[in-house]
Order: sequence, then C-alpha cells, then structure tokens
Amino acid sequence: MPDDGHRFELVDGVLLMSPSPRPLHQRVVARLLAALTAGCPRDLEVLPAPVDVVLADDTVLIPDIVVGRRAEFTERGLMGPPVLAVEVFSPSTRLIDAELKRARLQEAGCPHYWLVDPGVPAMRCLALVGSGYAEVASAQDTEFVKVDQPYPVSINPASLVAPYPEG
Repeated sequence: MPDDGHRFELVDGVLLMSPSPRPLHQRVVARLLAALTAGCPRDLEVLPAPVDVVLADDTVLIPDIVVGRRAEFTERGLMGPPVLAVEVFSPSTRLIDAELKRARLQEAGCPHYWLVDPGVPAMRCLALVGSGYAEVASAQDTEFVKVDQPYPVSINPASLVAPYPEG
C-alpha cells in the first residue's frame, strides 16, 4: 500500500480507501481514547487507528479505536474480532461504518460496537445479543452514555467535540 495518508481496508477481497481524517474526527478519537484507556482492565489494550483487525484472509478492518485482548495482538495487528470497535463518523465513511463494518464485525462475533456522530454530537453503543447487534446505550449532546461492558465507562458526547477538554 502506498504511504499517502489514506487508510486502506480489505473487505471480502475488495480494497476500500478512506481519506485522512479531519481535525474534529481526531479530537473525538483522542478524547474517546483517553476515556477508554482510563478504566481499561490489564488484560485488554486500547489502541487508535491504524491497527489492522484481521477477521479473515480477505477481510482486514481498521476501526478508529480498537479494544482487544493483549494476548491476541501480534506484530501485524489484532488477529480476530476485538472486544470493542469504535467508529467515528466522517462524511466519507458514515455508510461504511454504519453498515459494512458493522455487519462484518457482527458476523465475526465482536461483542461491542460503538458509533459516534460528531455532527450531532451523539453516541450509540451496540452489543452482540444472539447473532445480532442491539443498542444498549445512547446519548446526545450533554447526556451521558453509561455502560458496564466491556468495562465501566461514562462518556458525554458533547465533551468529545468541545474545543477545550473538560477539566
């Protein structure tokens, strides 16, 4: 792959290219990364993109944030589904994140998938229930998302997009 600032993912043997993320997107990722890292259990690791999540020989995804079991990371990336994958919507990736990646992670058995929309701001937390994802928490603006799985986290979507971090 060329080192040109684009993100390349492989889904069912088809190469997908995304442009470099914008500053607002990266602000949200950075704040989510801090919130997720703060309470992360020792057997898990929280990493920002780009980290390959290898679901099959022909499917390699790069979530904006991935939480995986430390033992399942290799030099290449995370082998198998993460414990949690987080996607922050961008205009160019919204449909891919909300539909294609969601479906592939669901099929692979990823237990938790979160979607963040900086434009609202809003956050949806999905959990695998049986063979499909179900919404277990959501929030908009200054409401808080509070979840216990995969570990306790409380996040305010408005704080993710604010020009200055809360403090």
